[in-house]
Amino acid sequence: MELLNATGLQAGYTMGMRPDGRELLVVAVKGTFNIPPIRQPVTRAEQQKPLIDADSFTGEPGFSAPLYEVDYAPVKPMCDVLLNGSAYAPGGKPTSRVEVTLRIGSMYKSFAVTGNRSWEAGKLAISPGYPELFERMPISYDNAFGGVDNFHENEQKHAAWMSNPVGCGYHKQLAGELVDGTPMPNTEELKRPVSMPNGTYAPMAFGPIGRGWDPRRQLAGTYDQEWIDNTFPFLPPDFKEAYYQAAPTDQQIPYLQGGERVFLENLTPEGQTSFDLPQIDMPAVFFYKNGEQRDLRAVIDTLVIEPDEGIFTLTWRASIPLRKNLFEMSQVLLGRKPRGWWRARKLGKTYYPTLAHARVEKQIQALGED
Repeated sequence: MELLNATGLQAGYTMGMRPDGRELLVVAVKGTFNIPPIRQPVTRAEQQKPLIDADSFTGEPGFSAPLYEVDYAPVKPMCDVLLNGSAYAPGGKPTSRVEVTLRIGSMYKSFAVTGNRSWEAGKLAISPGYPELFERMPISYDNAFGGVDNFHENEQKHAAWMSNPVGCGYHKQLAGELVDGTPMPNTEELKRPVSMPNGTYAPMAFGPIGRGWDPRRQLAGTYDQEWIDNTFPFLPPDFKEAYYQAAPTDQQIPYLQGGERVFLENLTPEGQTSFDLPQIDMPAVFFYKNGEQRDLRAVIDTLVIEPDEGIFTLTWRASIPLRKNLFEMSQVLLGRKPRGWWRARKLGKTYYPTLAHARVEKQIQALGED
């Protein structure tokens, strides 16, 4: 199958599968754009980021926070809004605590970011230590509430906070010698600060959540002996396509249309940053070998904002179920081709943008014959 990319952006395709076992052809387009200065329009970045073929992490996989998730999900029922970045002290003046905000469309998320701090275990109680001053603090699930409590010598007393097992600050065992001096999270809810190591706090960050974390892992379905005996290698009947969403539920919104206003507070050195998403139509035309044609519109289902780099990316996706296999498809066109291209295709001829292109092609053919 031939992928015709007329978008000027990065594009690719893969195979996917529905829970009922039917195969899908999935196409994805990714564009990288500059976060503009105030009251300036968005522009395409000179260097376009490639589509991601495999999940990546901030450190060792399984022991650190997800950074990027593969761009080839078969489908996303909603749009993921993600942000990899840092909190900045207002005006560049060191502070011990700052409120950060991400707002786009119907989505609004705000939480507090603090300086580095540790648990202090006294004779009577455990209490949060005083946070240090900072000018810039990375935001990640690595330094959000959670982690693994493996401090006790008895492995039977180990535990993990499955909403964020790579974080810090969580302790099930509250013995002072196990808790004192251990790191606390740098992020917390505005109205529910982290005050006890064994509390049930929501990890606060803007990045992707792990595939095996709560509550996402419940969407993956049941992989038991019944599944092995009767369903393998297909997905289990209780698999939910919402599993493909990389963002936490409070960062999932209806598909973006373009033109939405993005607002960031204390996520850039400027303090407040806002811009409008570009409006780009993304047609996807699927050509079958039997002459059939199917026209779709790819939808924006992933927005990744990276203020520290001054860029953001948008990913469009379209998919169709296959009747048998990929060999029934001849081409997929992403973006728009000129009318001349469509006329040439209908007549079974080669399309040349200009006469110069045609002459060059004929010269190349002549050299090949010689």
